Amino acid sequence: MTSRTPPGLSRLNQAAAAAAVSLLREVCASTAWCAQMAAGRPYADAGELLAASDAAMSRLSAADLREAMAAHPPIGRPAPGDAASAREQSGVAAGERAELLELGAAYQRVHGHVFLICATGASAAHIRAALRERTGNDEATEREIVRTELGKINRIRLGRLAGTPQEDAP
Repeated sequence: MTSRTPPGLSRLNQAAAAAAVSLLREVCASTAWCAQMAAGRPYADAGELLAASDAAMSRLSAADLREAMAAHPPIGRPAPGDAASAREQSGVAAGERAELLELGAAYQRVHGHVFLICATGASAAHIRAALRERTGNDEATEREIVRTELGKINRIRLGRLAGTPQEDAP
């Protein structure tokens, strides 16, 4: 690692295993993802960290994905007191939340889990269209879309954790 390693990445690299897993759980609630990421330390730079995240995401089982999704609030209702949730859903105006919650409930009835989308920078119109489109997906198709969306969310959150924000890079 170079002396230019961002402080957040240094902190993750140098943390004891349990502390590293705790930091990583703020990014993703999948136990398997956190374990893989903690085991892959140290990361030389943010690019290596993000590549490891992408690789770990590709290995998650359907159960691992369900575990990760269970930690995400419904779209249109950011988790109270959760700054990351509020920031990620900031493109949704209060007046649009009721419709998104209704569409999200329909999605959840079909798929059995919350609708997951990388909402950072997304408009309510984009989210609404994705909800309508994805509600009709079969389970396998939707699982891979969820994997992709969760990967985008993880990249943004990892950037924030490492001190190299990826706000515009879904």
